[in-house]
Amino acid sequence: MADEEPLPSGWEKRMSRKSGRIYFFNHITNKSQWERPKAGGNHNSVEPDKVRCSHLLVKHNQSRRPSSWRQEEITRSKEEALETLNEYIQTIKSGDSSFESLASKYSDCSSAREGGDLGYFGKGQMQRPFEEATYSLKIGEMSNPVFTDSGIHIILRTA
Repeated sequence: MADEEPLPSGWEKRMSRKSGRIYFFNHITNKSQWERPKAGGNHNSVEPDKVRCSHLLVKHNQSRRPSSWRQEEITRSKEEALETLNEYIQTIKSGDSSFESLASKYSDCSSAREGGDLGYFGKGQMQRPFEEATYSLKIGEMSNPVFTDSGIHIILRTA
């Protein structure tokens, strides 16, 4: 029977308090549905439909919009931005500061208010290099510098 098959990763069976019906909840995406989720579906079962990450963005004078909440006109070069980002990476890896703390203070993205958290997103919602880097990371893993039209990022996959 289909009910005896194991649920796909992240899914659990729950009982609705209101209707008493069984429903299914995915604790990774916070999605719930009445129908039993199918393993794999139309997607590669190894790769999730949506991922969640935080990032720290350092813009430079060649960024598509060289301004931010921190600085009206960004004049640093791409090389200076990369150097700054590499210093942040070392600070995080050494344990001197957390990713969230640095993103809150220094990210040129408005997500700094949320510690760099961008929430969940799926394929085609972010610039391709950013998306590819995020999907390639394991949960809890931090990227090397990622270059996009927006600037240079460090990405921390959170789900």
